[in-house]
Amino acid sequence: MFRKPSHKLLLIISNNLKSYRSANNLSQEELAELCKLHRTYIGAIERCEKNLSLSSLEIIAEALGITVPELLIPRDFNDATISR
Repeated sequence: MFRKPSHKLLLIISNNLKSYRSANNLSQEELAELCKLHRTYIGAIERCEKNLSLSSLEIIAEALGITVPELLIPRDFNDATISR
């Protein structure tokens, strides 16, 4: 029997995406343009309203200059380690 998926991973991705986007001084619209995705899609990911594909995850990570695992690992962004 399958269990209902938790939204924990979506929340981690959301928090990491917002933090890396801010660290790169990008608006949602600017990131969307870099990724060739719609601004509302980026916003929905950041609000944990959308599941994203692995392809989208890879595109977003590349646009932010990071690896996919960096979006998946829970992080504390209170330090200055994310500046690129």
